[in-house]
Amino acid sequence: MSPATIPRKLKTRKRHAKGYIHTYIGDGAGKTTSALGIGLRALGNGKNVVMIQFMKGRKEIGEYQIQRLLPKYKVYQFGKVGWVSYRHPAEADKQRAKKGLAFAKKILQSRKPAHILILDEINLACGLRLLDTAEVLEMLKHAQAATDVYLTGRGAPSELLAISDFVTEIKQLKRPKRLQARKGIEY
Repeated sequence: MSPATIPRKLKTRKRHAKGYIHTYIGDGAGKTTSALGIGLRALGNGKNVVMIQFMKGRKEIGEYQIQRLLPKYKVYQFGKVGWVSYRHPAEADKQRAKKGLAFAKKILQSRKPAHILILDEINLACGLRLLDTAEVLEMLKHAQAATDVYLTGRGAPSELLAISDFVTEIKQLKRPKRLQARKGIEY
């Protein structure tokens, strides 16, 4: 998504306290990692962080494994171990994504909401129509002001960009021709 596709007139949401929506988009690696960096900073300041992963179900990844050492950090996965087909997502993939969205709503409306809520790959889940973008927008409009929400993933619908307070594009400028994913670095 290029900056030209971000709507010019962004509506400012009226909120009674600071709780922003941050969106990380782009073809470069590091969208999830950037959100995790904010989460780490929040944890260091005694805040609680919840990550909900859409389209991801692997338990051996670093951001899932570290939660056993960080009591104020929780990861919930609503995806399968393998890849979701971009052309023909399965009905089971849609059902998992819908369960993840329902869980995110509970987190955002909880009496003790998370300080940071990372909705990992929600942009792509909307872009692939695993989730109804209108439902995601409605959920975000009613988020508690105590929570900063981070949306990650490629292919964000323009409506998500419009409701976001911050949009950051991570662009790939260079990459090795043969890159083997390394445990602890890429996952």
